[in-house]
Amino acid sequence: MPELPEVETIARGLARRIIGRTVERVRIGLPKMAVAPEDLVFAKALVGERIERIGRRGKYVVMELQSGRGLVTSLRMTGRLIVQRDRALAPHPYTHVALDLNDGSRLCFADSRQFGRMRLVGPGERWDAALGTEPLSLDFTPEAFIGMLCGRPTPIKVFLLDQRRIAGIGNIYACEALWEARIRPDRPAKSLGKPAIRRLHPAIVGVLQRAIRLRGTTVDDYVDAEGLRGGFQNKLAVYGRNGKPCKRCGRKVVRTVLAQRGTWWCRGCQK
Repeated sequence: MPELPEVETIARGLARRIIGRTVERVRIGLPKMAVAPEDLVFAKALVGERIERIGRRGKYVVMELQSGRGLVTSLRMTGRLIVQRDRALAPHPYTHVALDLNDGSRLCFADSRQFGRMRLVGPGERWDAALGTEPLSLDFTPEAFIGMLCGRPTPIKVFLLDQRRIAGIGNIYACEALWEARIRPDRPAKSLGKPAIRRLHPAIVGVLQRAIRLRGTTVDDYVDAEGLRGGFQNKLAVYGRNGKPCKRCGRKVVRTVLAQRGTWWCRGCQK
């Protein structure tokens, strides 16, 4: 599933390609993939809209439109947003929503497993009210992080995956940040002292920033807006490395299950 670095990479790629473009035609192959307010028809509402800005909120790609509406895309497990420069070509495989743009290009929303959603939201709609703090924002300070963890019995890795607390961290980067900070993933969040939290905070920020610089992690089928794979999979310390030596202490990386999620860590140096 694309996490913050992958979604950020996709949003930046889309911004380079389609900001300023106007939607000329919308084709929907699978209606459940395109959601609109009850008083609007998704395709009709989008035609004529100019794309003003593109960004990210948590794991969502957010396009701001000239009317003040927003187009919010959740990629879920296997969703892709890919720009085809020539819309005369056949759409990308598994494309369920296609936006033909006025420069002759096409934005394809493709999803082989059909879990993703593209949602049209009204001006000023608080669609993201349930999402927590952005971990790369100025609001995510060490002090704020200490406050978040205070009194929480939840295992620290499970806490990091809770999008209501911190928006954008998923399984890959939770595992990597905990390894970097030398913290066991099943340790109760409230048991972390300030020194451990002050190690974990920069580990979270650092691993996310490094992954963005390498355009995300491709472990399954993630690609960016141009259809290119990420590069951070070559830098992973523990995620997906079950049985391989820890890059820090040499002990074998293990895979356990925590809250029904595969969890990779090192028993040697994550005490």
